Amino acid sequence: MDFVYKPLPLMLATLALTGCASFVAPAYSPSYETIDQLKKTNARHMSVSTVQPTDPKARVNNISLRAASLSSASGTFSKYLENALISDLTEMGFYDASSSTTIAATILKNDIDISGFSTGTGVMEANIKLSKSGNTFFEKSYTATTQFESSFAGAVAIPKGQSEYPNLVRSLLQKVYSDPAFVEAIKND
Repeated sequence: MDFVYKPLPLMLATLALTGCASFVAPAYSPSYETIDQLKKTNARHMSVSTVQPTDPKARVNNISLRAASLSSASGTFSKYLENALISDLTEMGFYDASSSTTIAATILKNDIDISGFSTGTGVMEANIKLSKSGNTFFEKSYTATTQFESSFAGAVAIPKGQSEYPNLVRSLLQKVYSDPAFVEAIKND
């Protein structure tokens, strides 16, 4: 009977520690194919506004992977998206921190769902605005979804959800950069 009771405290301690676990989203890397296409555009130089919401407690800045949490090394997922925009615009040669043409983003939805038995999903929605000297000349919301192989086992599903986050952001930005209306809006006059 001792055998039955000894593992129980160990199992409870393991569950408690796992529930407190926090995972960090991997670094963003761009879709070079999409960036190379946009590089061919005679686009204006742009600065990037602080992506909203900045509050770390905002729902879109908190992602739960079952009993664990996913966080951003940048502090918030809004800052993660902001850094991705700056990285992409820099790579394309369109970034200028002092430009009066600004790209702004507000994250409306941001989630990785690993509750399924064999499939996980991601969803991100953001409102993108372009303005010049404070006057908005383009505004549109974009939604990206991803689907990935997952598992009922948390030890498999949680790392898969963690590694999916950069793919979700990349998918959203690919939608923005390949939208003909966005491309037309960023062209130099």
